[in-house]
Amino acid sequence: MNYRSNSILAHIPQNRDGERVLKQALFFTNALNMRIFLLDVIKTGSFFLHNPKSKKNQIRHQGALNRFTDFVKKSIGTDIPNNIILRIGWGKIINTLIVESERGGYDFVMIDKSEHANNEHLSRADVSRYISKSYCPVLSVNKEYPLTEIKSIVVPIDISQHTKKRLYWATFFAKRLKAKIHIVSALYINIEERKSLAFKNAEKIKKMLENRGIECEVKILKVHDQENHTAVLNYIEEVNAGMIIIRTHQESRFTGKKIGTFVSEIVHGCKKPVFTVGGVTQKYDLDAI
Repeated sequence: MNYRSNSILAHIPQNRDGERVLKQALFFTNALNMRIFLLDVIKTGSFFLHNPKSKKNQIRHQGALNRFTDFVKKSIGTDIPNNIILRIGWGKIINTLIVESERGGYDFVMIDKSEHANNEHLSRADVSRYISKSYCPVLSVNKEYPLTEIKSIVVPIDISQHTKKRLYWATFFAKRLKAKIHIVSALYINIEERKSLAFKNAEKIKKMLENRGIECEVKILKVHDQENHTAVLNYIEEVNAGMIIIRTHQESRFTGKKIGTFVSEIVHGCKKPVFTVGGVTQKYDLDAI
């Protein structure tokens, strides 16, 4: 894997919806002070994939890249800055994104999770499949809900999961966005909150984040006659969170496990961007952020 430090990959189709996704991609690029690779995936037959370096196909590729360049220039209304790099992929969208996440070495990949009414036709299952198969973390956004700022980030935790990757990304986003972290855990057992293992685990995370200068609070949700994802989604709305960071249930993409019902419901049930921590995070040095 060729690692491109401080880089995002965003899938941007050349249509009206793509323009809306591009605006969100540029919001994160500017807010996080990162470089971004914009990728349009063009469906094609096996004749191209089997011989992409033929002269005919190289001309075809350059023509597609030229059209994409014109699309991006028109969408942003100016010349393309140096921190925006354009790419053209060929084939099925999800498969292309999986391959690109492996060989690209991006910090994370951005994809639109909203229901498509255009020629992309990416379903909830497609988005969930990509999250489970991506070699790096995935930021799923909804083009219907544009962003202007992110002041609070919700981090749902599960006492059975490791927290190292989430701590890294919570620190990264909170510092660059100057946002407050809300650590939330759903509690089924009818005991006093402060005596629960969930509360003790959340307090440890809170202390680590506060030691790095991040404003943070803990919320234990009592779950009674509702699903835990419903309780978390209600809390996200209550605090008007701008973003969610959640750990996928597989420790490795090679296990073949899906992302799980809880993660899927948060990703697709939340209007705001959801950052799923899975795949490869290149470094965990929280103090280096």
